[in-house]
Amino acid sequence: MIASRKVFIILVGVLLTAQVFYISTVAAEEGTVDSETVERLERLIKEQQQQLESLQQQVNELKKTATEAQTEAEEAKSVAEEVKTTVQAPVEKVVTSGQERVKLAISGQVHRAVNIAEDGKNTKAYFVDNDASNTRVRLVGTARATEDLTVGTKIEVAIAPNESSEVSQDNEESGDFFDQRWAEVSLDSKRFGKVSLGKGDTASNNSAEVDLSKTDIVQYSSIADVAGGLLFRQTNGDTLTDVSVSDAFNNLDGLSRKSRLRYDTPKFYGFHLAGSLVSDQRYDGSLWWGGQGYGFKAAGALAFADPNEDDTDFRYDGSFSLLHEDTGLNLTLSAGLEERDNQGDAENFYAKVGWLTRFFPFGETAFGVDYTRSLNLPTGRDDGYSVGAAAVQHFEEYGTEIYFQYRHHSLDRDVEPSVQDINVGTIGARVKF
Repeated sequence: MIASRKVFIILVGVLLTAQVFYISTVAAEEGTVDSETVERLERLIKEQQQQLESLQQQVNELKKTATEAQTEAEEAKSVAEEVKTTVQAPVEKVVTSGQERVKLAISGQVHRAVNIAEDGKNTKAYFVDNDASNTRVRLVGTARATEDLTVGTKIEVAIAPNESSEVSQDNEESGDFFDQRWAEVSLDSKRFGKVSLGKGDTASNNSAEVDLSKTDIVQYSSIADVAGGLLFRQTNGDTLTDVSVSDAFNNLDGLSRKSRLRYDTPKFYGFHLAGSLVSDQRYDGSLWWGGQGYGFKAAGALAFADPNEDDTDFRYDGSFSLLHEDTGLNLTLSAGLEERDNQGDAENFYAKVGWLTRFFPFGETAFGVDYTRSLNLPTGRDDGYSVGAAAVQHFEEYGTEIYFQYRHHSLDRDVEPSVQDINVGTIGARVKF
């Protein structure tokens, strides 16, 4: 627009000059210039000058406005770039190792929950640390020795006030729980496998707990973890028994975390083997697999272990989980068997169907419905079953999950006394760092 104004002023000037030239030419041809002609010419020139001055003033104002607008736009752009940089810039990592060639990582989580339990007489709220994945902190150190060999260390400590596996009707404040979950060194080779020495997962640990549903923070084959300390109440009367939920339900998973020497083979088509020699004359072995294709993701494990316990022989367990990636539908199965000498073998069966979807842009939502059957637990004449339903909302960028679960526990005993069912609703959250 400013350019157009300038062109217009130039045209007006040209026309004015042409007009003056024309009048002068006419006057010269006539040989006379009367006073009336001169006055008319002066008046015309004055009017044209006023128009030129007015147009010039408008041009100056437009130029000033355009300059101010450009300045504001540049300032707004600068602010937007600063905000974008602040939001997107990664947080500076300041954790360093005492050894120059060792990379140190600190991580962990806090996991708290409320169990609202009805035991046949009372309904109460219990504030717990969820033993399905308790509060913990870990230090991991790694050093690349060669292109193939990595030296590793791991220290992990659980810090769990009021464990859900310990809190009960008559012990609502079970106290602080500290456990050295991991304290190991390892050598990891892509060609030859991994050797681990110290306390950590035995080869059979987690083999009954393979789960792709993303509800396993609160709902997985070890159903007793969430409210395992609660005691069954006698059917006739108000008396609590000494039988807890964790006594009646056990997924018979491996040898947990122990001081051991463990070896894992390299992966071959998704398969790998693991074996460990464990403290107190125990040992175990396992086969693991994971794969993806044809729109599915799947994982599974099989294991055996010698727990070296009186009246107990071997323990066998396995699990399998399948996820259809397009629909989010999934299936998880688990089973365990422990051979016992003087009573019936302990058995556990677990099945879950789930749905994994994305209602919100910030994270997936997972749903699950499961069924568990435990036989000959805690004694050879007991039969327990449990059903549950859970929903878990993930907040992926913040390492956070919030969840709700309802679970029904029932124990049928052939010996007196018979017991009432326990119903538990759980609300909780886990935040990782």
